[in-house]
Amino acid sequence: MKTQRLHGGRLAVLIIAVALVLGVATTAVLAATGVFRPTPSATRCGAPVLPGQVVDVTASDSGRGMMGGSGMMRLWVRPATVRPGQVSLRVFNAGSQAHEVLVLPLAADQTAGNLPVGSDGKVDETGSLGEASNNCGAGEGDGIEPGALGWTTVTLQPGRYELLCNMPGHYAAGMYTELDVTGA
Repeated sequence: MKTQRLHGGRLAVLIIAVALVLGVATTAVLAATGVFRPTPSATRCGAPVLPGQVVDVTASDSGRGMMGGSGMMRLWVRPATVRPGQVSLRVFNAGSQAHEVLVLPLAADQTAGNLPVGSDGKVDETGSLGEASNNCGAGEGDGIEPGALGWTTVTLQPGRYELLCNMPGHYAAGMYTELDVTGA
């Protein structure tokens, strides 16, 4: 009887672990393929017609982890390469927490995700070219709420740029990606 209970407990733990892994993997795949791109009926607000090239950015998180900590966080960008000039970032928050997106130039020897994080859980925003953190609006604000959009328009020269969420702890949890500007 004890052996059956032990095996049953192990089986339950295994099933829960597999379900968790599959859930996280499915969310990542769906976000990467653009499924989380907003549609008018999927958001609490819409963006106006934006100038220049439009880049869709999806902010996602797996929600609050155990003990209130943050789960896996990511930014997904589509397209990942644009031409120089006016670029509008349309940010959809598919997560469960408020997010934002900042645009920082990357030096030739720099890679996304390697900025130093301060004791406040944030990176230095010096040199930021723009920010989408206004819930249902353009520019800076207090964060884009779950299910909502925010946007910003910037002028980008050829080069590499890091898009990141600078809410406390989000960058260190993986909320960054690269946007490349190529051609003339």
